[in-house]
Amino acid sequence: MSLNIKLEVFEGPLDLLLHLIEKNKVNIYDIPIVEITEQYMEYIDAIHTRDMDIMSDFLVMAATLLRIKSQMLLPTPPVNEEGEVIDPRAELVEKLLEYKMYKYFSYELKDKQMDASRVMFKESTVPEEVKSYRPEINVSDILTDVSLNKLQDIFNTLVQRKVDRIDPIRSKFGKIEKEDTNLYQIIIDLQTYGLENRHFSFRKYMERQHTRMDMIISFLAILELIKMGRVKIKQDRLFDDILIDYLANDITPVEEIMQA
Repeated sequence: MSLNIKLEVFEGPLDLLLHLIEKNKVNIYDIPIVEITEQYMEYIDAIHTRDMDIMSDFLVMAATLLRIKSQMLLPTPPVNEEGEVIDPRAELVEKLLEYKMYKYFSYELKDKQMDASRVMFKESTVPEEVKSYRPEINVSDILTDVSLNKLQDIFNTLVQRKVDRIDPIRSKFGKIEKEDTNLYQIIIDLQTYGLENRHFSFRKYMERQHTRMDMIISFLAILELIKMGRVKIKQDRLFDDILIDYLANDITPVEEIMQA
């Protein structure tokens, strides 16, 4: 496969790589490193110059691509301290994204420069005496029709507007307070109830709750115990009461619930 590319088109190895990625229409986060490396090396072979200032960056990137290619061919991929697989392409992808961002920024700045070149500015020719002119205000003329009675009427109007803005229904609501409900404690209480009853009704258990928030948290607690495999539910027919079976023989400590 041959590439007919002029060197002056690219500003460096990252520019060339970005061109190859866009040309092959591949995902920048999942670069087919073998294919891109082969095309990159073909481009390097096609360069006929002895200027090391031009070639040095391209050769460094070629070595980087070959190193990534060799790492991806290893039977056992490298892992980090947390045991997660390290993608050898991650650092290269980060550099390409950063380069792409700055490249597009340069296009934006170039467009703004071209727009600015078409803008003409004209210095102000307004005489100084005109700019410094301030009209004189006669306070007595402004307050000619003002009296204490009018000021009182204005004040009463403002007070009435404030009263009208009060919602007659919501203003009588009491103070809204946060209900302190602990999911983990309710899970413990539900397990205790399950050990005592083993087979019980969902509706009857909900009737034991005092507030709406307690009912919501109790429902979440049942779902959590289902996920943990400690309870099983069944319903004979649609809209019938849900029956709960407690399967465990103990109570899971809070620490284990928080880690689940």
